[in-house]
Amino acid sequence: MSRPSRLPVALVAGASAFALLVSACGAPSSGADQATGSVNATEVPDKPSAPVTLNILDIAGNLQLTKGMIENFKAANPDIVKEVTYTTGQAPAMTGKLKAEQQGGAVTTSLVLSGTDGLAAGVENDLLTELTPAFDSRFPGLMDNYLEPAANMQKLAAGHGIEVVYYPSGPLLEYNPDKVSAPPKTPAALLEYAKANPGKVQYANPANSGPGRTFLMGLPYLLGDTDPKDPDKGWDKTWAFLQELGKYTANYPSGTTETMKNLASGAVDIVASTTGWDINPRVLGTVPNTVKVSAFDNMHWVSDAQYALIPKGVSNDVLAADLALIAWMLKPDQQAIAYDKGYFYPGPAVKDVTIEMAPQESQDVLKEFGRAEYADWIKNFPVETSLPAKQQVAAFDKWNRLVGSQK
Repeated sequence: MSRPSRLPVALVAGASAFALLVSACGAPSSGADQATGSVNATEVPDKPSAPVTLNILDIAGNLQLTKGMIENFKAANPDIVKEVTYTTGQAPAMTGKLKAEQQGGAVTTSLVLSGTDGLAAGVENDLLTELTPAFDSRFPGLMDNYLEPAANMQKLAAGHGIEVVYYPSGPLLEYNPDKVSAPPKTPAALLEYAKANPGKVQYANPANSGPGRTFLMGLPYLLGDTDPKDPDKGWDKTWAFLQELGKYTANYPSGTTETMKNLASGAVDIVASTTGWDINPRVLGTVPNTVKVSAFDNMHWVSDAQYALIPKGVSNDVLAADLALIAWMLKPDQQAIAYDKGYFYPGPAVKDVTIEMAPQESQDVLKEFGRAEYADWIKNFPVETSLPAKQQVAAFDKWNRLVGSQK
């Protein structure tokens, strides 16, 4: 099952990408100056000289949210796009693929759809065209049009990608109401439940799990740590809590799907979750629709996002088509498609995109499988950005040493 938890797989490859606001060095065919890394936007036309083929690589499961937008663009702009091909893959493979194409002088990947992991690796390895501020005119009002937390996630791109979908993510707890009559509302209550029910609480390895990652990054806010953005020196309470909790939890699977299957089978009672991981597996039947979800008291959402990236070395005609496509994907009527089947709930990154604007199938699915409480939680709980890549890698490494290695 293609899920948001695949996003952080390649963070190690791009450990310091967000921290380093580097410029992507473009090849001459992309209208960039190799010496400075700057993009000469005047050399890129508004439209290609002839319709182009766009070869799109999805390393984040993003097409589930955006393929409809892309197909709509193709249908509405035959003078820009002749054909679109789609390839899916894992984030760690992106770097090698783009490097090989660029070193060989034949960049065939037109556009990459990626989470924070691929974005980080792309910037770290100098593989991406710098899109802003060089092409600000192609995206009028970009930052003002984003939802505020989505705008904060866009800042993490450091100009090398354009955010196309966003969700507040978690941390949430998903539980079996037949086993859990009063879901934990605080970390202390979760620890108490785990002690009383050994092996019945579970979360997956944070390095490869969206819910595991948001649980990890959300705890410093819940526990009142000194610096929620510094996992090395500012998370003393979090590390102590996770070490104690680890004495009573089930094992740490390598991915979230296993935790959901364990919840469905009754092997565990409570798992870490997110909005998307709550809704979509119930839609797919992986988890029964009888499970419930709970938020912590005074929770801080930890947000997530996915981006459109343009490899350096694409032709100016392809770059022109890419830019036009991305601008199209940010239109409110196209953003409404991102509601999908709750995969990245809600999904839209821009303002004023309501569920009533979504395709009828999405409206029907979310009417049946959505949660009425989500609207209130999204409105009332503050939203924090994910840790930058360097800090995420530091957090995962410390979790492995202090927590994961103990099982």
